Amino acid sequence: MYQLDKPDNTVEILEQSVAKHSKRLFLGTKNKNKQYDWITYEDFSRRVDNVRSGLSQIGIKKGDAVGIICNNSTNWAVCFFATSGIDARFVPMYEAELVQVWKYIITDANIKVLFVSKKEIFDKIKAFASSIPSLEKIILMEGEGPDTLFELEKKGAAQKLKSIYPEHSSIIILIYTSGTTGDPKGVLLSHGNITSNAHSSLLNYPKMDENERTLSILPWAHVFGLAELVIMCRLGASIGLAESATTIAEDIGLVKPTFLVAVPRVFNKIYDGLWTKMNEEGGLPRKLFVMGVESGKKKRELAEQGKSSFKTNLKFKIADAIVFKKIRAKLGGRLTGSMTGSAAMNVEISHFFWDMGIPLYDAYGLTETSPGATMNGPLKYRIGSIGPVMNKCKIEIDQSVVEPGAKDGEIIIFGPNVMQGYHNKPEATKAVMTPDGGFRTGDRGRLDEDGFLFITGRIKEQFKLENGKYVFPVAIEEDIKLNHYIENAMIYGEGREFNICIVVPDFLTLGKWAGTNNLPKEPEQLIKKDEAKNFLINEIVNSLKGKYGAYEVPKKFIFISEPFNLESGTLTQTMKLKRRVVFDKYKDQIEALYAAK
Repeated sequence: MYQLDKPDNTVEILEQSVAKHSKRLFLGTKNKNKQYDWITYEDFSRRVDNVRSGLSQIGIKKGDAVGIICNNSTNWAVCFFATSGIDARFVPMYEAELVQVWKYIITDANIKVLFVSKKEIFDKIKAFASSIPSLEKIILMEGEGPDTLFELEKKGAAQKLKSIYPEHSSIIILIYTSGTTGDPKGVLLSHGNITSNAHSSLLNYPKMDENERTLSILPWAHVFGLAELVIMCRLGASIGLAESATTIAEDIGLVKPTFLVAVPRVFNKIYDGLWTKMNEEGGLPRKLFVMGVESGKKKRELAEQGKSSFKTNLKFKIADAIVFKKIRAKLGGRLTGSMTGSAAMNVEISHFFWDMGIPLYDAYGLTETSPGATMNGPLKYRIGSIGPVMNKCKIEIDQSVVEPGAKDGEIIIFGPNVMQGYHNKPEATKAVMTPDGGFRTGDRGRLDEDGFLFITGRIKEQFKLENGKYVFPVAIEEDIKLNHYIENAMIYGEGREFNICIVVPDFLTLGKWAGTNNLPKEPEQLIKKDEAKNFLINEIVNSLKGKYGAYEVPKKFIFISEPFNLESGTLTQTMKLKRRVVFDKYKDQIEALYAAK
């Protein structure tokens, strides 16, 4: 159906990069001395060969499922490419996951061999391993001895095995979407799905080459992160691995990336942190920062009108030399741009980074589309949009599934990036696929006259108030979370007279505010204080006024001290809210708010 660009499998992608860039650095890992140790393409390839041979010797063959429970690491990448070279399918799982989810995925995917990163996880899996018929072996990825990755590589090194070049239609990976309701769904992605998306992405960034370096922030167990791994490998470029979410700022300074792939939340935090720091410092630093922000905005607006101002340009030049240059240096000093996805980027924050010389390019896709479907890039972009349609893809907007008169509709994606289906779920597959091979995303959007896509909501998450007006909660929640006193929020109001909001404050910043206002810093006590509640309500309401209709702004609030997280089941692995879980957990408090007059 589609003429795919070559190579159309990840095995050849790696082999071609090794042939051209054998001595170049590929993956870097932070050591105990807070420096990065790197592995070359040549040495990485040697390890892949050994693990591939080892897997073959223990019985893994074409079509078998090899699982892994591990955070991003050189070992993860080695196991991924080694599995691909046998034409087996890779099934990644998160370390920070519920045991019952591991068990469900291992069983559902018929995993035969499972890699686990540490002894603690190994012991948890051992407890139920005998109840899963398909699971033959668990391999520990640390230490030496029987059933370890070290031993498997040793076994593989003693008996070489040529890699297999899989067909483009062969399944390379089975990624389970955590989903906001029901059991996880295993998305079947082929070599052609992944490689076509990599080729298409690079067409939008023609100046990218082997000199690129990124900092891996997104998990490779998620397709957005996996795409970064495959694309950088295709280029012969390098990737430093972030140590953790809390060390990103430090890791950026050490790795000095030329490009970042991240979710908007990362940039929101950087932006918020800069303003917080400037507000705390005050004086000349803050004045210069504000001057830079304002003159940057003015300079941009004038440029859009084909105009220029010497005074504005001078102000910006001064602020750039004194303030923005230092900010860019803290971001490694080499960033030429960034790609964001997973959620819409706030336009104001996007403009800020663009003005500072770091373009943020919004992209859009889903696990089911490998991931990209639309993408802004240096050749073609529009801030506020999620980009034009990618090469070989097509998008249709179905207005039949939304309210009459709407100017948007459900986004349907066609292309070689569209998944092969949901594993073991034919009915679920049928529900999202059109007869002619399109994938129904469940997202609402519109295409402008130039072909740029704009997201307007999510069909399953939108709801009607009692007055019949539609509310798209995600957009409101994202704007609330931009406030540095707020960690998380959930809007609810389906069939009700008005919206309410469940708020998780950021107790680190709120605690500082509490200290200057003679209030207790302990979260449980602080959220009971009317002064704190009123302060947060004003912050939230003022940030939404003028941007949303009065009916959309929440009228009542619940403040909680327990964060939304994986452990409580209130968040998915991609940090999306499990709304039904949150509602059930706080149902009594919600009903009490609506009952109170």
